[in-house]
Amino acid sequence: MPSINLLPWREEERKRRQKEFGIAMGGAVIAGIAVIMLTLLAYTQMISLQENRNQRLTVEIEELNKSIEEIDGLERQKERLLARMEIIEQLQKSRPEIVHLFDELVRQLPEGVYLTGMKQTGSRVEIRGVAQSSTRVSALMRQIDASKWLTDPEVERVETKQSGASRQSEFVVYLKQVRLDSDSEDGV
Repeated sequence: MPSINLLPWREEERKRRQKEFGIAMGGAVIAGIAVIMLTLLAYTQMISLQENRNQRLTVEIEELNKSIEEIDGLERQKERLLARMEIIEQLQKSRPEIVHLFDELVRQLPEGVYLTGMKQTGSRVEIRGVAQSSTRVSALMRQIDASKWLTDPEVERVETKQSGASRQSEFVVYLKQVRLDSDSEDGV
């Protein structure tokens, strides 16, 4: 028997519903893709803004590091200049000391004693010389000990040698130079 569909409107309704469902599905897929794209766009913009901030911070940090290096260089230069100034100041303070040393050596040198060499290391002075006798070396030691600018005489050696018809005593004496403060130097 042939089938007769007495209710064709149901079939049409089903097709219409399927069509609407397809349209709704297509719309939902398009809406979902649009939401995903908008979310990706928003996150991309946020990432881009953050990268720009990071790049700006990096540039600022590099500039600050350069400034810090420049400041460190200036501080090192300042320290070198201060050290130079201190050395110059020490040299200025010690300049009269060598004059006092030579002046005092000339004053304290007894007759018959001749110096052949002198070496100074810090405040310690090594004197080499020749004397007519060892008693003249003893006189030199006493005069150094009584000096205002020289102190602590020590004899390293005294050798008596025959030189032609006369005898001479070669000697090495160590002494210390007195370093006076700048306050007491002004009064001298």
